[in-house]
Amino acid sequence: MKKTAPPFPVHRPAGTPTPNPSGRMPQSVALEESVIGALLIEREAVTDVIDILTSQSFYREQHALIFEAIVHLFNKNQAIDPRTVVEQLRKNGALAKVGGAAYIASLVDSVASASHIEDHAHIIVEYAMRRSIIQLCNRMRQEAYDETIDVFSLLDKAEQSLFKVSEGNISSPYTEVGNLLSSAFKEIENKKDNKTGVTGVPTSFIDLDRLILGWQPSDFVILAGRPGMGKTAFMLTLLRNAAVLHKVPVAFFSLEMSAGQLASRLIALESGVDSEKIKRGSLEEYEWQQLYHKTAALAEAPIYIDDTPALSLFELRTKCRRLKVQKNIEVFFIDYLQLIVEDSNRGAGGNREQQIATISRGLKAMAKELGVTIVAASQLSRAVETRGGDKRPQLSDLRDSGTLEQDADLVICIYRADYYGITQDEEGNDTSEVAEIIVLKHRNGPTGTIKLRFIAPITKFVDLVSNDDIMASKMNEY
Repeated sequence: MKKTAPPFPVHRPAGTPTPNPSGRMPQSVALEESVIGALLIEREAVTDVIDILTSQSFYREQHALIFEAIVHLFNKNQAIDPRTVVEQLRKNGALAKVGGAAYIASLVDSVASASHIEDHAHIIVEYAMRRSIIQLCNRMRQEAYDETIDVFSLLDKAEQSLFKVSEGNISSPYTEVGNLLSSAFKEIENKKDNKTGVTGVPTSFIDLDRLILGWQPSDFVILAGRPGMGKTAFMLTLLRNAAVLHKVPVAFFSLEMSAGQLASRLIALESGVDSEKIKRGSLEEYEWQQLYHKTAALAEAPIYIDDTPALSLFELRTKCRRLKVQKNIEVFFIDYLQLIVEDSNRGAGGNREQQIATISRGLKAMAKELGVTIVAASQLSRAVETRGGDKRPQLSDLRDSGTLEQDADLVICIYRADYYGITQDEEGNDTSEVAEIIVLKHRNGPTGTIKLRFIAPITKFVDLVSNDDIMASKMNEY
């Protein structure tokens, strides 16, 4: 590709270093060979560098491919030696690309031990960061000449890109317990002035917030129920409460419904107009006024919807990271977990239960990495339908994988007795419009059941006893 010269001479102040005249990218092939060779002769050395290096850290493509094969064997708890790595490369279709078994043997012959491997790995990472910065600067330089690009947008893009360079190459350091305790005490002191008791993002359901204290950062939440029980409606109500009532940025990944369908549902629950009327557009004049008036706050709410179908875990993770950086999202809603597809580039295979287990672990890791709450809807198995009695859900009813129960910090199930034709509860109370929100697992607190009112025509959940009812009750006490 022909290089274009700048439209004006580049002025360099005295003492400014000149660019590398050879155009050689920062790298050390010898160090890369030394590290790969050490990993081939000492399996324990992998634990020393697994949190330091990635395949992108290597300058030579063949070294990146060999490292990927070693990491794969390590994650599978298999032996790591020249023969197993050669076999794994052959399975990956990459043996010829790396120079065959002969090149693997030459790497082993080039080292005597794995001493100083961590120091060597850090140097390799530093070279990788330098290459990333050079590539970023070259890209920014070209875009800076384009006067059609807003300069502040360019600065923002440069800042985000530099953040990603450091984020992708610098592992989190260990933290001394003394520092952790100091931070914990400060957090406790800050909470003492909180009169509501809610320490996370409020759900705005009185009893639910009392039980879970709001959505907590780093929590992975499973919201489960049988089809038609109201999972999507409940998630949209939670999303609306956070964004409209508390101005908290939230995102909704819909793998089943389109963004237009979700918008119609949000309009119905916010305006109070029957969703079927909205679908048909057959509204009375007062209902049109109600629609425009009551959805004004919804239009300004920090809600971001992505309706990409067949989303892979890798794509989802990429989108969430971007939204976190750009919009500071605090709660991600995913509808629903079983529709996330396996990463095609992982080649893990396995049955559906193993795939769901991988997705579940990935979502929990992402919640912790980004410091956000991830609320993922999940199907319950048909075992609920075949069971006698009131058919209330149990943890064992989670579909596809027992690891959902293990990975989740919170497991919440939606149960509506009228869904099964049960018109009265054990105490003889009417069950129509009553939904039970059952907290089956709470890693950091109590479990329990709360009751909400489900208004089907507008697909909305509200407190069974409203705030107005509570205030009236308190007034009657005096």
